[in-house]
Amino acid sequence: MIYRTIGPFKVGAIGYGAMPLSIEGRPDEARALSTVHAALDAGITLIDTADSYYAPGGEPGHNELLIARALAAYGGASDEVLVATKGGRGRTDDGDWTVRADPGHLRRAAEASLKRLGVEAIGLYQLHKPDPGVPFAESVGALRELAEEGKVRAVGLSNVDSEQIREAREILGDRLVSVQNRFSPAVRDSEPELRLCAELGLAFLPWSPLGGISRSALEGPGGAPAPESPFHTVARERGVSPQQVVLAWLLSLAPVVLPIPGGSRPASVRDSAGAADLVLSGAELALLG
Repeated sequence: MIYRTIGPFKVGAIGYGAMPLSIEGRPDEARALSTVHAALDAGITLIDTADSYYAPGGEPGHNELLIARALAAYGGASDEVLVATKGGRGRTDDGDWTVRADPGHLRRAAEASLKRLGVEAIGLYQLHKPDPGVPFAESVGALRELAEEGKVRAVGLSNVDSEQIREAREILGDRLVSVQNRFSPAVRDSEPELRLCAELGLAFLPWSPLGGISRSALEGPGGAPAPESPFHTVARERGVSPQQVVLAWLLSLAPVVLPIPGGSRPASVRDSAGAADLVLSGAELALLG
């Protein structure tokens, strides 16, 4: 595993998005724990979760509690693992996703996440999504207060645009270390945000990074993977999975990129981790665009 940085943290260049372990279609707990342990065994040291990763009708924080149990039960060293969680979203009983990011809610959410994760300070706490009903500066200001109180070591943003990144940078200064936006071969709308992160030295964490190759858990049953693409062509020539090629391509875009693919099986996370060792040639990168 090669390493990259998120603010003060040095982590494996491929992270793990743990959402599939807790939402609809989730595996049983034994397989879920095995999947997290397989990620750690493969050198993954960034685990991304959120208080809203739970099945409709369930209790908030299912995924955070699961990650805490997995780390406690791991037989190897886990001191260097960065658990990044998020606040500001929720679920309805029918499976929809809600947004709430007023300062009071974010404070309560962060304090609840602290207890579920069993830590004195959250390593990376991210605003899950800007709330259109709350001034953005108020939401970010709440995260700054949590950091000033020592409850959060570093702050990240998710689902934001370039203007919001710059505004948050003014409020948070060096406490802002990352941006997590959707980015994949099929969805490249956040290229301006990726470039801005590279300019500012902020980590860029693509969520749903395998879009166009593998369906995202947030896309629903209609998002079938592409039957053929340049990524499949390169994968056949290299004797690896198309998913590995996608992740290696993402890593090539900028030194600040740290993809966080999901996965609900040990084999999936081991395959994802292998992308850190896959170096694509100039010709291959030209083909992939």
